[in-house]
Amino acid sequence: MSKITVTPKFVSELDPGFIPGALYLREFAKQATVPFALAVKRPNGAVSVRKMNILAGTDADSKAANLLVAERTLKFMLWMYGGCEVFVAGSEEIGNELAKIYSPSGARAFDHAMMGQRIYKQDFTVKNISFDEFPEEKSPEIPLGNHLNGCRVGFDLGGSDRKCAAVIDGKCVFSEEIKWDPYFQSDPEYHKAGIRDSIQRAAAHLPRLDGIGGSAAGVYVDGQPRLVSLFRGVSESDFKSRIWPLFDELAAEFNVPFVVANDGEVTALAGAMSMKSDSVLGVSMGTSVAAGFVNANGNIMDYLDELAFVPIDFKENAPADEWSGDLGCAVQYLSQQAVARLAPIAGFDFPADMPFPTRLELVQEAMKNGDARAEKIFYAIGIYLGYASAQFADFYGLVKKLLLLGRVSSGKGGDLVIEIAQKVVSEEFPEIAAQLEFKVPDEEFKRHGQAMIAASLPEIN
Repeated sequence: MSKITVTPKFVSELDPGFIPGALYLREFAKQATVPFALAVKRPNGAVSVRKMNILAGTDADSKAANLLVAERTLKFMLWMYGGCEVFVAGSEEIGNELAKIYSPSGARAFDHAMMGQRIYKQDFTVKNISFDEFPEEKSPEIPLGNHLNGCRVGFDLGGSDRKCAAVIDGKCVFSEEIKWDPYFQSDPEYHKAGIRDSIQRAAAHLPRLDGIGGSAAGVYVDGQPRLVSLFRGVSESDFKSRIWPLFDELAAEFNVPFVVANDGEVTALAGAMSMKSDSVLGVSMGTSVAAGFVNANGNIMDYLDELAFVPIDFKENAPADEWSGDLGCAVQYLSQQAVARLAPIAGFDFPADMPFPTRLELVQEAMKNGDARAEKIFYAIGIYLGYASAQFADFYGLVKKLLLLGRVSSGKGGDLVIEIAQKVVSEEFPEIAAQLEFKVPDEEFKRHGQAMIAASLPEIN
């Protein structure tokens, strides 16, 4: 019998049943002896591979643990790397189960649809193959940003505000933050007009406009939004006809080089530039969870880095992501959604219709005033972040700096989150702690750093 059990050293009073994926996967690996492999392939030919072992037992517990680890690992790979073709080697039984789970009628129908036609515009497939046929790793590196010459505008789109900056030869001469409410706006013109307005406001502070760079949460392919929470209120037909070409149309309006990237990638790039470091994983803990990775060569990888959807809690009754319906995904643990979820457990009584940003502000204010209920919330998020950081490092490889941005990581609450996360990594994963440093940007960077670095994305000849 192989039943995997883990005992975390750090347990939150508000979520005592949390089963860290990092611990579960490591305990599973200690007992596993049978070779197994997963690969995800993208239409451009890029392939990401995860080779591992599974349990040899044929009892019900062993089979359940094998399928759980294979499915959760595949889920992590899909949203970290991206891909619409999945290859499985080492167990036809598991491969067949994964094909059922990731089908239009399976538990992961959302992932099937998003990784298929929505993001890559082709069918999503899962296929059993032999180890002899198994593809090799092929992950292109993409030089991105770090262009400072000329007069540029950068913008950063968040779920509750949009930021813009005017930059001349690398120096920010103007920055501004404007509140907006894009999530449930059904008219694409609302989004387009807001982005245009921010660009124009910043451009008014430049003698001329040479280029525009943008940062926004979501998945972008060839500069087009394919899966973006900011536009979730837009109908499917309007998304394809109006949102896909939105940035192409704005580029035509302003008639200058125009580049938009995932805000996680821009976060990582900003961190690498400001700290003069490589191997930087940027994680923004805000409305959702955005991430990006700058590798040892200082380049962005050909990854999706949509860590909001990756599973970090392996308990059976983990909270569900409101969008995908999946359980235990990082967005419920490392964003303002975590604060909103934990607040009533801690004793806060917020009206059901109170927006999440407002709940976060009130909890942060309570934390500033020494409220023990707020401290429990940020302590729990610190535990989540610590274990998630180890899981991220296990998948990404060498991570020297973990740069944290976003409203959840700010203030006294953010200080406690980082303090606890560091303790978790230090005591549970000393080999990772030896190479990993948690970093937060200074106030100057927080104010307009993301938009300013976004301005460096386009190359101006």
